[in-house]
Formats: sequence, structure tokens, C-alpha cells
Amino acid sequence: MARMTSSDRPLLNRRLAEFGTTVFAEMSALALRTGAINLGQGFPDTDGPEEVREAAVRALRDGRGNQYPPGPGIPELRTAIAAHQQRRYGLSVDPDTEVLVTAGATEAIAASLLALVEPGDEVIALEPYYDSYAASIAMAGGTRVPVTLRPAEGRFRLNLDELRDAVTDRTRLLLINTPHNPTGTVLTREELASIAELAVERDLLVVTDEVYEHLAFDDAEHIPLASFPGMRDRTVTISSAGKTFSFTGWKVGWATGSRELVTAVRTAKQYLTYVSAGPFQYAIAEALRLPDSYFDGFRADLRRKRDLLGEGLRAAGFEVYQPQGTYFITTDITPFGEKDAYAFCHALPERCGVVAIPNSVFYDDPDAGRSQVRFTFCKRDEILDEATSRLRRLAS
Repeated sequence: MARMTSSDRPLLNRRLAEFGTTVFAEMSALALRTGAINLGQGFPDTDGPEEVREAAVRALRDGRGNQYPPGPGIPELRTAIAAHQQRRYGLSVDPDTEVLVTAGATEAIAASLLALVEPGDEVIALEPYYDSYAASIAMAGGTRVPVTLRPAEGRFRLNLDELRDAVTDRTRLLLINTPHNPTGTVLTREELASIAELAVERDLLVVTDEVYEHLAFDDAEHIPLASFPGMRDRTVTISSAGKTFSFTGWKVGWATGSRELVTAVRTAKQYLTYVSAGPFQYAIAEALRLPDSYFDGFRADLRRKRDLLGEGLRAAGFEVYQPQGTYFITTDITPFGEKDAYAFCHALPERCGVVAIPNSVFYDDPDAGRSQVRFTFCKRDEILDEATSRLRRLAS
């Protein structure tokens, strides 16, 4: 029983009352306890480029970043982020005033929402959504309004009419994630143009989570929303190094936008973690200058792993929704006669020795994703092969 104060008021802030331990911590602990293969939490089982790791070692040895770096991030990294945005997308940002380095994308999201949302404001988010979105909106005192991506023709799609209908006079901000975790959807140019038109028409702010920007597969193309007419001065664009360079433990993220928006986000961020990851910032500055061949090879390797796991999941009997991006595959368990993804995932380690994530935890309405299960494919080939071999036990 939770300890109560003398006034019987719960210790936990009521805004966070609905949140407990994250599903990622829960399922990773289950994997550790059972010795199961962890295809739940999205972290690679191999490190990224050796030259980037060596850059971090050099920074440590040279004493660069071992003490407090500048609050907004070291100039070298902010310059590299600005150059990346210009080279990849034609977006011009001032590294001195329009780039902010954060403790991963998760902090950038939290700082953005704390800075831009006040109690009573509504925040529209694409559902299913990464669990920190809901907690950050709650901490800011906002009200989350989900717009659900629904499966159709083998992938998840956004209904633009539903998005438009969700906007009210209280809507302050759109929280957009593309490539989208957990569904793997990559919003098209046409969809993004419609979102931009809506934001301009209704004078909305937008926060875009683009951490999987370099993992758009096949014919899908990642296009920053900030590049559309009228969006530069109303969009906070967020990304990070973890997903692109396979150093998720370094927690180096960033936010870019207009001077006014970045100043607002920095004001909130400085009271979360003033600075972080000093030596790693120097390494990521070098990583962002890697040639296009690195990014192309990285994307091709993850696409191959997607296909490897997807084929194995289909062979095991899952209905598979082919992702256009990220390193996650969403499946449906109804072919097994199962309906409850949460119960399915809790039993899966004992049944097959594999851990996955129930998508139902990413919905406001759990029934919307009750039979969906997410697997990650950012693992070594032999791990994916062994996992799918174990999952084939379900068919029998």
C-alpha cells in the first residue's frame, strides 16, 4: 500500500497517477529473469562505427567534455547538427541560437512540452505513441487527444479527416512522430503537406519526433515537417544519435527550430539536466559528418534485418504489418486464437523464450491495439534466426 501523508494525500503527483513502471523496463526485466531473447526494447546488440567510439575515447583522454560543457551543447556538435539539416534536407538553422543539445530525444520531447504547453491546452498525438509522450503531456498539465493510426492494406495509416476533426479551440500543439514508433509508418509528402496546412490554418505549434529519420525503407522518404511552407517558425524538430549510430546509451539528442522556440525549450531543459554526455558530444559531431555511404549502408542493413524477422514471424503464424521505417515490426496475434497482447507477451518467455512488447500500452483505448505485439529487428542475424525458430513453437 502506498504511504500516505497525514492528510491522506498520495505521495505521487496526481498528474502521474496513471503511470507506473514503463513497459520497456518491465519486459526487459522479464527477459533477464527468464533468460529469453529480448526483442522488446529497441536497442542494438552491437555497437556503432568504431571511428565514432574512438572519437569518444579521444575526447575523454584529451579532457574535452569531462567538465561541464556549454548548456546548449558544444559548438562543434551544434555546428554539425546545423550542417546535417542543411545537407540532408535543405533546412537552414543557426547553430548558435536555433540548435539545442539534450539528454536524448526523450528529454527534448519533455522539455518541449513543458515549455510550450500550459494546463488546459490540448495536445494531439498520433496513437499508438511512445509512452513518454503521455507522461510529458501530463507533467505539463496538458490534455492528450489521440488520433489513431489504423491498419489497412498491410500497414498503418493516418486518417487526415480524423486529425482535422480532433482540433478544437483548445488545441495548442500537434505531436508528430515519423518514421513512427511502434507502427513503422512513414508519413507521405501529401500527408505532411496536409498536416502543415492544418497547423498554419489553426495557428498550431508542432513538435516532431524524427529519431528514425535515417531508417525509412523501400520507397518511403523521410521529409521534415519543418521544410513545408509556414512550418519553420512553428515547428520544434527533434532527433538523436542513438538510433542512427547505434550508441543508445550515450543519450545525445537535439532540438532545432526558430530562435524563439529553441529559447523556450532551452528554458525548460536547463532545469531538467543542465548538461550531459560531454565527451560523447564531440564524438557525435564527428559521426554526423560521416559520408552518405554510412547512412545508406546502415539503412540497407536494417532493411535486410526487417525482412529476415518479418519472414520468420510470418512463418511462425503472425499477421505482419510491413514497416516502412524504424526498427520495429507490429504483428497481430489473432491467428493464434489470442486476443490479449499483454497476457500473450507475459506468457511468451515461458512458452517460447522470446520477449516482445504489447502495443496495447501505447493506446489510450487499449482495445484499439489489444491484439498487437511489437518486435524489434535491430539485433544480430543469429539472434533473429534463433528467436523466430523459437516462435515457430506457437504454430504447433
